[in-house]
Amino acid sequence: MNILQLIPGAGFHQRHLGFEWGPGDLLVYETSYKLQGLKSAGSPFVHIVRRDEDICSPILRKLFNESHLIFVGLQKIKEDVPSKNKKPQFVSISKNYRSVIRACMEELQQNAVLAQEDATVASQYGDQVSILLAIELIWNLCEVLFIDAAPAGSLLLHLLDWVRLHKSDVDTRAREVLQSESPTRHQSYWDVVISLVLQGRMDEARQVMSKQASLRAESSSVFRRMDVLLQTMPIFNPTGTQTLTEFDVKWRNWHEECDRSLQDNTFASNHHLETICKILVGDEDALLEQKELLSTWYHFLVSRLLFTHPTIKPPDLHYYAQSSMNMFLGPRASPEPLDIILLSAFEFDLHQVIKDCSIALNNWWFVAHLTDLLDHCKLLQSHNLHFGSNLREFLVLEYASGLFTHHSLWQLAVDYFDHCPEFGRVYLELQIERVPLDTERKAIKVLRICEDRQMSEQVRSICKIMAKRALRNNRLGSALSWSIRAKDAAFATLISERFLQDYSNKGSFTDLDLLDNLGPAMLLSDRLTFLGKYREFHRLYGEKRFSEAAKLLLSLMTAKIAPRSLWMTLLTDALPLLEQKEVIFSVDQTYELMSCLEELNSGTKEPNQTDQDEDIESTKTELLRLSLARNLAMAIVKEGTIET
Repeated sequence: MNILQLIPGAGFHQRHLGFEWGPGDLLVYETSYKLQGLKSAGSPFVHIVRRDEDICSPILRKLFNESHLIFVGLQKIKEDVPSKNKKPQFVSISKNYRSVIRACMEELQQNAVLAQEDATVASQYGDQVSILLAIELIWNLCEVLFIDAAPAGSLLLHLLDWVRLHKSDVDTRAREVLQSESPTRHQSYWDVVISLVLQGRMDEARQVMSKQASLRAESSSVFRRMDVLLQTMPIFNPTGTQTLTEFDVKWRNWHEECDRSLQDNTFASNHHLETICKILVGDEDALLEQKELLSTWYHFLVSRLLFTHPTIKPPDLHYYAQSSMNMFLGPRASPEPLDIILLSAFEFDLHQVIKDCSIALNNWWFVAHLTDLLDHCKLLQSHNLHFGSNLREFLVLEYASGLFTHHSLWQLAVDYFDHCPEFGRVYLELQIERVPLDTERKAIKVLRICEDRQMSEQVRSICKIMAKRALRNNRLGSALSWSIRAKDAAFATLISERFLQDYSNKGSFTDLDLLDNLGPAMLLSDRLTFLGKYREFHRLYGEKRFSEAAKLLLSLMTAKIAPRSLWMTLLTDALPLLEQKEVIFSVDQTYELMSCLEELNSGTKEPNQTDQDEDIESTKTELLRLSLARNLAMAIVKEGTIET
């Protein structure tokens, strides 16, 4: 797709532009190289050619999604089973791929009809249909020649099916003729009969021709003669008992019979029947006269083989294909890219088919999936690329990299990278970092992919990004959860500080579910350990488990887990326990609390502390000393009474 794009400021300084493709966009920059030759006004417009516009089509996204399932299923076929025994499976998979292509093609055709009012949209749908038609045509031929690898005899039958499938307008015209008031007088009547003969559909041709025979009593013998020739034409049956040699003898006898009828001028009275007889004997001039009905050189090839060489062997196909193309197109016409690709297939040059398709088609979907299937069939083993990866992996990697530029299809690409043993993981590591983490849900998807594949660097990177984003939005619980998953001790410490700061300001904790269920994760950093234990103290106090709460509070201070700046807060938290009627702190515990209080007061004062703050601290200290003294007295009495 070619887009004319305005680049502001470009062209002013008469310099060359440089460019670099990114994951989905193009970076254009001005270089230091000046334009050579005549001075001309620089243009600020550049042509941007985009290759993967199909990825934006909702209908073609169905193709990508459904073919992904087939691809994954193909990778599960066991390697230890001989390739010959797996042939039916490979043929079935190939047909599945083609059915997905055909379903998308039909949907596109329906949309093209509905979008007739918008010429641009209808044209886009039409272009996509044309591309899918070409893709299915090539794939079907590759299935016949390479995957199914039909032998002599069966080969022509498969090629006839191939032509019939891709030249379906004959059926439409036949219905139109037969449903008309007078079929025999319809202008397309004989075109339909000849088209059916050219496709080897003799019974249907006889049925249509019988309408003409019933009207012409005077020439009924001539029609009967043609009917016999069509009826007796031998068709090879691969499942029958007849050998290829026996069939060949029978076919030659029939061919001689047709030739005799022509030499005897049996059909001289009817021009149309004579033309059909010339076709039956394989007269190349007569076949070429039907160019309009054949419409393509490959239809001409198959019809030519049907009436001249029905037992064609695969190695001989290339000669007939080349000569048929030359005869049909003539010396002046040059073949289209599709013609070149089909000719390469008939020449059994697989690598040329893949190369030409890579150049001609607008995305990597076709070559990636076809090459993968052919590789499983052991048909590409000899072709390795100079940089270390084989052809199959190179094409799959290119296709998957394209998927990663899409906001939802990137998830499919992960499976493609997984099945590229050489460079798949490296590509995945590079591409996964480019996925925009728009939402937490998407981030969790990306994270799960990385965790399942032990991609520890990427896991840490994603968690850090999400933790910082949550912290900026003041979502402390989410930020802490992400930093724990990242195993980032420094960031967990920072967030723990924010939690404690919030507690100091509000007097309560947020995200209690997270703090109550930290478990072993609290050991990630000392500050996080303190936060978890301090929250546990509040929980125990709330549940009136005062002895456990007191013991935990004391351990936070004596083990130096609590930051010194929070000692006064912890000692203040001890006040309600000291004021309880029942003695909570023992004598030893009370002495330890006293020691902590004196150590706190003997330390240096904070430089930013105001006189008012100093008065508050002094008041708290006096209250604590009083409560500790009273608790000590009660504890001594209690412990003395117990000892007595």
